[in-house]
Amino acid sequence: MNDAQSGRDPERAGEPVEFAANGSTARGYLAVPESGSGPGVLVLQEWWGLVPQIMGVCDRLAGEGYVALAPDLYHGEMATHTEMDKAGELMSSLPPDRAARDMSAAIDYLLAHDSTVGNAVGVVGFCMGGMLTLMIAAIEGDRVAAAAPFYGAPLGDGAPEWSGLTAVVEGHMASDDDFFPAEAVTALGDDLRGMGKDVTFHVYPDTGHPFANEEDPFGTYDEVAAATAWSRTLTLFGAHL
Repeated sequence: MNDAQSGRDPERAGEPVEFAANGSTARGYLAVPESGSGPGVLVLQEWWGLVPQIMGVCDRLAGEGYVALAPDLYHGEMATHTEMDKAGELMSSLPPDRAARDMSAAIDYLLAHDSTVGNAVGVVGFCMGGMLTLMIAAIEGDRVAAAAPFYGAPLGDGAPEWSGLTAVVEGHMASDDDFFPAEAVTALGDDLRGMGKDVTFHVYPDTGHPFANEEDPFGTYDEVAAATAWSRTLTLFGAHL
């Protein structure tokens, strides 16, 4: 089978995959390191959807030796950077129970994959995916060993039951963020540490949401802060996966 037949983009390290999810089928993008094996990492999308930039995060992780899977939580829908209203609608209409099932099924798929080593995964997510990173870590317990949310966290009524959170969490937040205010995220970190959770939230000075997206959809990309956050994420995964 050639690349066109498989759906694989020859410019990318990974390929589209399908996996079972609660009696149905979910889809995603999987990138495997050249070595053929490595720890698994779940990559969770921004509110735009499973766009090429998120696939690029998977490719970068594969280049660092990880088996990286980004599930398509919108089931084929996506928005461009000029369609903020559509992105907001997609995010607000995402069924939380379906998202949780798809993420759990993606972890099942990663842990069962021939290329994955270890019995737990890491999770990294951005914006909406940062919020979902913490949620799935709380839901999945010891199947998630390390979690790296970027400028996103479940706040207020959207918070999960935190008793199941056992992962080491190291998050990367913008100092000026109307979507996920730094003060609220910092307060969440205080609460979680008060529960005995291993949680650190870095707040990057003079940054806005989403400072680590190199496509710069909001004009806030910060190369230095993005590089620091990425380096810290790789160090987290290297220590705990």
